[in-house]
Amino acid sequence: MNEATDPQFQSTHQLLTRRRAGILLHITSLPGPAEVGDLGSNAYRFVDFLVSCGMSVWQILPIGPTMHDNSPYQSSSVYAGNPRLISLEMPLQHGWLDEMPESDGVLSESVRSYAIKLAWEGFKERANSEERDDLQRFMAEQKNWLEDYALFQALRQEEGGCWWDWPKTLRDREPQAIAMARARLTESIDVIRFEQYLFYTEWMNLKHYANERGVLLFGDVPIFVAHDSAEVWAHREIFDLLEDGHPRVVAGVPPDYFSATGQRWGNPLYCWDRLEAEDFSFWINRLRVQSTLFDFLRIDHFRGFEAYWEIPAEEQTAENGQWVEAPGEKLFKWLYQALPELELVAEDLGVITPEVDALRKAYHLPGMKILQFAFSGGADNPYLPFHHTQDSVVYTGTHDNDTTLGWYKGLDDSTREFVDDYLGKSREIMPWPLIRVALASRANLAVLPFQDVLGLDGDHRMNTPGTIEGNWNWRFEWEQVKSNTAERLLHRLKMYGR
Repeated sequence: MNEATDPQFQSTHQLLTRRRAGILLHITSLPGPAEVGDLGSNAYRFVDFLVSCGMSVWQILPIGPTMHDNSPYQSSSVYAGNPRLISLEMPLQHGWLDEMPESDGVLSESVRSYAIKLAWEGFKERANSEERDDLQRFMAEQKNWLEDYALFQALRQEEGGCWWDWPKTLRDREPQAIAMARARLTESIDVIRFEQYLFYTEWMNLKHYANERGVLLFGDVPIFVAHDSAEVWAHREIFDLLEDGHPRVVAGVPPDYFSATGQRWGNPLYCWDRLEAEDFSFWINRLRVQSTLFDFLRIDHFRGFEAYWEIPAEEQTAENGQWVEAPGEKLFKWLYQALPELELVAEDLGVITPEVDALRKAYHLPGMKILQFAFSGGADNPYLPFHHTQDSVVYTGTHDNDTTLGWYKGLDDSTREFVDDYLGKSREIMPWPLIRVALASRANLAVLPFQDVLGLDGDHRMNTPGTIEGNWNWRFEWEQVKSNTAERLLHRLKMYGR
């Protein structure tokens, strides 16, 4: 019997050494004075809330710099932190910023950026020797990605547009043009480095605060890299691109539960042969950095490591693609040789073949069980609770699903009647019956989207896959948290041994 399906299974992953529960909430969804939530006092208050509920895991979406659509899955860097998440509380406390900038109720992105520049000037004037040493240490430790990223962002500010539309000398990173750009943009590059120093310092302070209180941070790593990113610009050789920088083929998924035409993500695909020739150093370096930021990592679209959906770049939908085999077995062998303490969870949703499942089990990676997917097809549906195994993470829904209340209201009458019957015609109102099932599951980790904890309907969903408008903007207010919410969750967690 495979260890991962053995009833006596005991995971070597810290995440699954005991029964746990957590909440899924992205940083941007926190309350606060800025256009999005940040790493300031509300993040610490949320950690305290998790502790009061008995929760020991905070799951967060990718934290890289976002683009015009705010999607955390399309970032301009796989290493950098999103500057929009920086709280101005830290530079204020250190005296690098004299006062909070004036704003008309909401701290805009332009005002925040200006405040960071003022903080950099203040740092140069007033930082003590220990703070200056700390900045130098950070730049030295992160040099492998920070220098390319800072130059990339400085050039974006200067040139505008996407990197493949820049002058050919910059597009193709000709050495003389790059040297001249570094000299010309020194001031902008310094600000961008400092910005990342602020992000990383604030992030690690928050992680330390959470860990001290028994809360583990659970991150998310997209499998693919955004086309308009520092990594694709700086490492074109490992991506399947044409000579002019445009992709030959792009990533996505075929038609599925979420979209009748599939999803055309548009990310360039990897040149896996080149990655393998370099001993997968790109992935090793990427996960090494992410593992310092998080206690555990979810690998988004895990099935793409066994085979990925390749779409000709000229296609407007994902329908006319093909599955292409990927060297997942070799990749994970190298990853665990280089990073033996790596803790990963596989997002194994979608079209999952026996080969994908075998790859996940070969490295004892927990998979995902989504309860909103459980009530169709019949008793062999793998998402039904009695099919769950300990080496799983169970969710009521994910950031790509409707809220559980919105999902329930949208069911047809017969499916809703089946759900009610399966859940024992609970006297509790939705979403609490499904929350109870998640917490009672044999899966050693149960994660609840915060919208479900708050009992919110479909107007509060985070993302609708296959659409480009109105996503990633949801935020909560503390007034929405009922006075008995923490006590109610703590009671359920004790009841189900979490």
